[in-house]
Amino acid sequence: MTSRRRCLWALPVALLAGCAGLPGTDPLRVDLAGLEPLTGEGLELRFALQLRIQNPNDRPVAYDGVSLQLDLRGQDFASGVAPLAGEVPRYGETVLTVPVTVSGFALARQLVDVVRQGQSGQGLGKVSYVLRGKLGGPGFGGARFESSGEVDLSSITR
Repeated sequence: MTSRRRCLWALPVALLAGCAGLPGTDPLRVDLAGLEPLTGEGLELRFALQLRIQNPNDRPVAYDGVSLQLDLRGQDFASGVAPLAGEVPRYGETVLTVPVTVSGFALARQLVDVVRQGQSGQGLGKVSYVLRGKLGGPGFGGARFESSGEVDLSSITR
């Protein structure tokens, strides 16, 4: 192996070893803070989704761009991106508003599931969700996040 090739192989190993020595950080906490309707186009529905992002670390998290995906009942439901830039302060929080789009097909899939539940006598009950995304930024791809839970819709049918 030539010395040039050895250097090319050594560089990624050194970078990974350097990253391993950095003190660990806790993941960002991200919650759905709100949802407001926006004007849609064609078969699409659009919403302004508010994310509350909490940084439980002693260093601020800079971001430049936001991307997210919202799944309902284990199926793709909505996605969105925004060219937002800023910083989540150390031991602080911020609320970001990201426009998201729901395709007509994703909405139809969810409606079919609701109708099937109603016909089986189950009612709406609890709907599981998973919110995944990324705050773009410096380094290796920015800060990724994931939040999941359930929303109880049983009181809507009463």
